[in-house]
Amino acid sequence: MDALWPSERELALLTDLYELTMAQAYWRDDHRGEAVFSLFFRKLPAGRRFAVACGQEYAAHLIRGLRFHPEQIERLRQLDLFEDAFLRWLADFRFEGEIRALPEGSVVFPNEPLLEVRAPVIQGQLLESLLMNYVNLETLLASKAARMVLAADGVPVVDFGMRRMHGLEAAWRGVRAYRVAGIAGTSNVLGGLSFDVPVRGTMAHSYVQSHDDETDALRRYARDYPGTTLLVDTYDTLRGVDRVIALVRDEGLDVGAVRIDSGDLGELAGQARRKLDAAGLDRVRIVVSGGLDEEKIQALVRAGAPIDGFGVGTEMGSVADAPSLDFAYKLTEYQGRPRLKTSPGKPLYPGARCGASVTATALANTTRSPAATRPVTGYRCCGRWWKTARRWRRHRTRIRPASGCGIS
Repeated sequence: MDALWPSERELALLTDLYELTMAQAYWRDDHRGEAVFSLFFRKLPAGRRFAVACGQEYAAHLIRGLRFHPEQIERLRQLDLFEDAFLRWLADFRFEGEIRALPEGSVVFPNEPLLEVRAPVIQGQLLESLLMNYVNLETLLASKAARMVLAADGVPVVDFGMRRMHGLEAAWRGVRAYRVAGIAGTSNVLGGLSFDVPVRGTMAHSYVQSHDDETDALRRYARDYPGTTLLVDTYDTLRGVDRVIALVRDEGLDVGAVRIDSGDLGELAGQARRKLDAAGLDRVRIVVSGGLDEEKIQALVRAGAPIDGFGVGTEMGSVADAPSLDFAYKLTEYQGRPRLKTSPGKPLYPGARCGASVTATALANTTRSPAATRPVTGYRCCGRWWKTARRWRRHRTRIRPASGCGIS
């Protein structure tokens, strides 16, 4: 392998085997009528009332260029499962259908489609694993981040989670999902630059530890980066705050904020705020981090803790409390007739239910990068969807929650 994650030339093989064996069975029988496949989740995790749809636009960009390149055809040939004529059909594969989807950032509920594919059944089948993976991951991350933003009640939330996320691609695509949810910034350099999210960072305890004197470490960093955020809890949080006060007051250094990463964050933030204000440094902000989730953030906000920013990592990046959604991609219509199944505990509502679509022609004509976060085309959905779902409103480059949404 010569890539950290599959390149676009390999993407067609990032699928489950049965998608390809079913496609060959459809091809052999000339079973190629028009079908509708619906992508939805069956239930919400415990304690959740909504999810935030994300990943549809990116997946649509990928599908427009999905190809079985010659080297991938040869790899499939090695499995000894596929006829040469079918492999030739795969080599000529081009998506000819249409995709109907909600706008990214829509609030969604169980059994309501985030996306529908209308295409020849053989083509729609081949897209299942790819679509589910992209929409599942980004919807999970956007939903978790939205809860953080709502809990913070206007206080900026910054993503610190890259190092503990489940793989490099998840860390990169996560920033895209966080932007939809309204996260104010990210420490992930590639993610921030790729998806136009402000890149933010402070310093690590190791920098302070590598110096013989904490004051000297803080001084050097503040001189190198005027307006920076200084980490004050390496040894003793309140003594660290006192050292920052002395550096600003006595040496004229420009410090934008202090960061507290351990201990009783609410209590320490309050004591730090009183020290800073007493020294006339009300302009110096307080940022906290360390094991934060939406419940802890909400508790700090409700307690009136004087916090100006939250750095959130593991809990948001791993979606620790609800790391999966019960997504399904099911055939709901074939040759104009609604289809259902009666499997116990797995309801399926037949027929197409989404409104306007993204056609193959529209996908082919767009020139935006797959990393783009603006819409491929205008997505709308109709019917009772808009009567039951509150949407997240776009504001410049972020999505902000409509009023009245609770975090649970």
